[in-house]
Amino acid sequence: MTLVATLAVSHAWADTSAKTGSPSDATATAPATYKVKVATTKGDFTIEVHRDWAPLGADRFYNLVKLGYYNDVAFFRVVKGFMVQFGINGDPNANRSWRRAMFKDDPQAKQSNKRGMITFATSGPDQRTTQVFINYADNSRLDSMGFVPFGKIVEGMKVVDALEGMYGEGAPGGSGPRQDRIQSEGNAYLHKEFPKLDYIKSATLQ
Repeated sequence: MTLVATLAVSHAWADTSAKTGSPSDATATAPATYKVKVATTKGDFTIEVHRDWAPLGADRFYNLVKLGYYNDVAFFRVVKGFMVQFGINGDPNANRSWRRAMFKDDPQAKQSNKRGMITFATSGPDQRTTQVFINYADNSRLDSMGFVPFGKIVEGMKVVDALEGMYGEGAPGGSGPRQDRIQSEGNAYLHKEFPKLDYIKSATLQ
């Protein structure tokens, strides 16, 4: 299983050519706990990360936020009652650098994929890169499948609930965006084909 899971006015989209760093820059060790404020087109929410839950995941997320990777990134897979997924950059050049930057799995989960928990997506053993998902419901069935939560939403879960979900599951299983086209075409594809998607405007360490 790959999990990784508009307003009538114009948006001033960020410059997706902005530097997001490279995998070789993602070497910092995260604090034992830290918070990330996520400003979105629907409002703000806050993630609290606990390194002891999943040290490798916590470190990767810390570095990605620090490098600005998640700025102007779409919530491209929103399946109500299940999860919301994000983490493919809007710049195809950044995706070419990061999509193969896999890191090893964390030990068996200390926490469960309950509502409000955030977890790295994976397509198999040691296949995690940049994509994460937030659980909308009790998805504890995922715990034994390599999906290890590294943090939780501590403020603004109502914002997460309100993210646009009209497109549902991604193609080819559903009518939502194709991940391969986001990787290769970036936000240009999403703006044209899925104009009502919500986006992260900025993700910043607190």
